[in-house]
Amino acid sequence: MLKKLETELKLRGFSGNTLTSYLRYNRMLLDFAKKQPEEITEDDVKQYLAAMMEQKKSGKTVALARAALKFFYEGIMGKSIVNVKTPKTEKKLPVVLSREEVKRLIDAAPTKKSRLMIMLLYSSGLRLSECVNLKVNDIHTDEKIGWVRKGKGSKDRLFILSEALSKELSGFAKGSEYIFAGRNGRMSPRNVQKVVVTAAKRANLGKKISPHTLRHSFATHLLESGTDIRKIQELLGHSNLQTTQIYTRVSAEELKKVKSPLDSL
Repeated sequence: MLKKLETELKLRGFSGNTLTSYLRYNRMLLDFAKKQPEEITEDDVKQYLAAMMEQKKSGKTVALARAALKFFYEGIMGKSIVNVKTPKTEKKLPVVLSREEVKRLIDAAPTKKSRLMIMLLYSSGLRLSECVNLKVNDIHTDEKIGWVRKGKGSKDRLFILSEALSKELSGFAKGSEYIFAGRNGRMSPRNVQKVVVTAAKRANLGKKISPHTLRHSFATHLLESGTDIRKIQELLGHSNLQTTQIYTRVSAEELKKVKSPLDSL
């Protein structure tokens, strides 16, 4: 039955990460209950999710496990047994770098390759998976654009490049299929994470920084510059505008521009 789940996830175009997570949580339930899928009851599901909460798993993790079980038991097994409500996920504001901090991060990169990688993540707001899968043919430096092929939701989308980065990328990685080549063709996501973390330590930024931090900073700085939020939504590849609207909460610079009504008396 889990093989059937895997096949269904692939047919519906779910990402590799989602596929892995859904299979893992369903296997964990079977191990927890010591039962076969046909024998699982609503009480088993409740006890499993309750055990996750007792283990202090985050609300986001518990909600993902619930979604995985619901997809399998309701969508494939035809059993309406995942009826428990999970805690609301905690909505934390993302860490965002200032423009000066982004500059320090770029300057702290130890090699040209790592510097271009950081510049690309910030210049275009790419996800980590999109960055490592980017091919040389997907970049058009003369037009200062690039294309994400089969990104989240299996969609293609256009992204922008800065003029400075376009000049540096022109001719970079010649003879390679991927912009950032690794031993097995493309660079691994873990190595990109290491590049960003290493540069952050060298820059003494004092913040927990990941490649996604640069995506958050890209969106926030565009918003602060007056870019329409729907254009930012398209550039980020968000299917829902509500996902993009978190940056209206992040942007402290925009709040600073609001004048107190006392000053107009």
